[in-house]
Amino acid sequence: MARPTPAIVPVFATPFAVVPVAASAELNAALGALFLAHATEAFRDPLAPPDPLCFRSREDLFEWPDPVVGQLRREMLAGVCAAVMAVSLYSEAEFSELKIQARARFLIVRADGCIPAGSAPMASWVAHYCVAAPPPPAPARADSGVVRLYGTRSATMFKDAANWNLREPFGGSHQVWRPVPGTIAVFPASIVHEVALNRTDSDLVLVSARVRFSHSAQSAAPPW
Repeated sequence: MARPTPAIVPVFATPFAVVPVAASAELNAALGALFLAHATEAFRDPLAPPDPLCFRSREDLFEWPDPVVGQLRREMLAGVCAAVMAVSLYSEAEFSELKIQARARFLIVRADGCIPAGSAPMASWVAHYCVAAPPPPAPARADSGVVRLYGTRSATMFKDAANWNLREPFGGSHQVWRPVPGTIAVFPASIVHEVALNRTDSDLVLVSARVRFSHSAQSAAPPW
């Protein structure tokens, strides 16, 4: 008997974008110095417990008056818009009618530090911009400092010999992004993600933003 040929298409796909920022070396040098100077108690997120291995700033970074922060905001929001436009059905004219809101903070993950897993509330997208990253880790520590995205789509699936080893994009494995200075990772805010333990002697410096869009025909979103 001839084997039937099935028509297979991916469903419930999740977008993940990496957007490069042009001429980022000068920007990152200025941001690195600025963040190091502001990694103090006065700028620490009051809702986060003190952690000597990971500094988490308040979520008002995009409101700072520094010109370099203004440049960062423009670059990150442009990257988010480019990613969202690439996966949406809006025309360019329709997309330009949307209003964007964003809250951002900087993160310094020191040696043996990490950022616990979580999602971004009251937002539709998350953007992580890499300011500085440690050199590639030893093979035994290949996941050092990666941003790990947890795949929960098949969490309640019954596992057997026929579905535990599916090929991409149908597998249910977790995904990782290794931060590279000058790049932005953009993905849906509902995805649970973390920054794995930094098993190097150098700091990982990220800017994390949660972003949402609104249309004039929509009712106002609740406050951040």
